[in-house]
Amino acid sequence: MSKKLFITGTGTDVGKTYVTGLIVKKLKESGQNAAYYKAAMSGNEYGADGKLIPGDALHVKNASGITQPLEEMCPYIYEAAVSPHLASRMEGNPVQMEVVKKGFEEVCARYDYVTMEGSGGILCPICFDEEKIQLEDVIKELGLSSLIIADAGLGTINSVVLTVEYMCSRNLPIKGILFNHFHPGNVMEEDNLRMCEYMTGLKVLACIEDGSKELDMDADLLASLYE
Repeated sequence: MSKKLFITGTGTDVGKTYVTGLIVKKLKESGQNAAYYKAAMSGNEYGADGKLIPGDALHVKNASGITQPLEEMCPYIYEAAVSPHLASRMEGNPVQMEVVKKGFEEVCARYDYVTMEGSGGILCPICFDEEKIQLEDVIKELGLSSLIIADAGLGTINSVVLTVEYMCSRNLPIKGILFNHFHPGNVMEEDNLRMCEYMTGLKVLACIEDGSKELDMDADLLASLYE
C-alpha cells in the first residue's frame, strides 16, 4: 500500500512547487518509488503540440528526476493564472471530485510514496459553480495529512498561525512546517521560526535557502511523515 502526504502553503508564491520538487527528489534518491500528484493546476502554457503543459508537474519531474509520466500527475490543467474555480469558469472543464480521486488512486496503485501538492493556500476553492469543492474537501476525501510550506520572512508568524488554526478547526492533520527562502543568521527569520513553533506547537522540520538543490532533512524522517 502506498504512503501519502499533502503539501499546502500559507499562500500563493511561497514556493510549494519548488519545495515539493526537493521533497520528491529526497525520496527518490533514498531509494523510494516516488510520485507526484496535483488536483488542479493553473497558469500553464501551451506546448508545440497545442496542449497545455502542466508547469508545476514538469518542474517537480525535472527537479526530482522521477520518470513518472506527466499525464498521470494532474487531471485538470488551466491556462489562466487564477484560482482553479475561476479558471474553469473562464475555460470550462470544472473540477470533479470523482475524477481527482480516481487519478490519485491510480497513482497510488503504481508508486510507494505519493506527494500531493495543493493549489494556493488551504482556503483555495477548486470548484464553485457546478459543485462547491474547497481544497480541504480534497484533503479529507483522500484522507491525507499535510506539511505546511511558509515563507521565512516578514509576516510569516501571522500567516502560519492562521493557517494552522484554520486547519485544526477543520480536523486536518498537520505533520509540521517547512520554511522556504530562509537566510541562516537572519535574526528576524530565526525568531520567526521560534515563534511559529511556540504559537502552533508544530516543529519547523527544515529550512530551505534560495537556490537549494537538496532538502536538508533526514530521509528516514521525511519518509516517516507519509501515511
